[in-house]
Amino acid sequence: MLGSHTEAEDAVQDTWLRLSRSGASEVENLGGWLTTVVARVCLNMLRSRNVRREESFGAHVPDPVIGPEGALQPEEEALLADSVGLALLVVLDTLTPAERLAFVLHDMFDLPFDEIAPMVGRTPAAARQLASRARRRVKGSVPTPDPDLVRQRDVVDAFFLAARGGNFEALVSVLDPDVVLRIDAGAMLPAESKVVRGAASVANQALAGLRTALARPVVHLRPALVNGAAGVVVTVGEQPMAVIGFTVVGGKIAEIDAIADLERVRRITTSVGDGGLEGWLLDPRG
Repeated sequence: MLGSHTEAEDAVQDTWLRLSRSGASEVENLGGWLTTVVARVCLNMLRSRNVRREESFGAHVPDPVIGPEGALQPEEEALLADSVGLALLVVLDTLTPAERLAFVLHDMFDLPFDEIAPMVGRTPAAARQLASRARRRVKGSVPTPDPDLVRQRDVVDAFFLAARGGNFEALVSVLDPDVVLRIDAGAMLPAESKVVRGAASVANQALAGLRTALARPVVHLRPALVNGAAGVVVTVGEQPMAVIGFTVVGGKIAEIDAIADLERVRRITTSVGDGGLEGWLLDPRG
């Protein structure tokens, strides 16, 4: 709903405090109560975010869910990539808070519109319209990734091999002609955040940003699942410095989403599983 690990944790904590104050014994339908309160808390956060315009600088890439490849069963990987790929999260950021809430709760959690309606202060028919508008936006903007994770990894590996070797033609050959690259360097480095479009422009950006970095022996690319799709965690020495997710469509890279905000990267990589990803990141076989 929020595309932010920190805000999601805050929403759950806020809901837990409300439940603690009201007392679970007073709630007849605990699941329904929790769903409603979490949804309303998220809606308020989204509205507040729009007012503050926290993400008006450069490009913004929502927080992904990451982990080592092979951590999920193949059917779970496919479901994750299909349902909450990074491309979808980016598009969700363009919806109004009410559209986002109606779409996520109905299309992803199968909640009926008569339950969604009071959360957004609309009639069930109006809530249905909100979800319908959001669905049209998503269908027209979110590419469907290739389901074969091995094939995705081959394409991503070819991309980095070409970047490391400074091979412009090889880079262009693995990029969709209309590829989009988003680089989110965070609020502290707004000038470094950008959106680059087109195969030639993205290839030039990759050569400028990656070739020298990848030549350093302390820089490593750790294969990762980024929202169920092939991606990497870039480490320098033992420190994670960037998370890069790829959307591969028809054997070509259609979208690249890179988070280079060090604070966010470290928070994302340490919030996964028991003790985070530290052991995996430090594994020399990674």
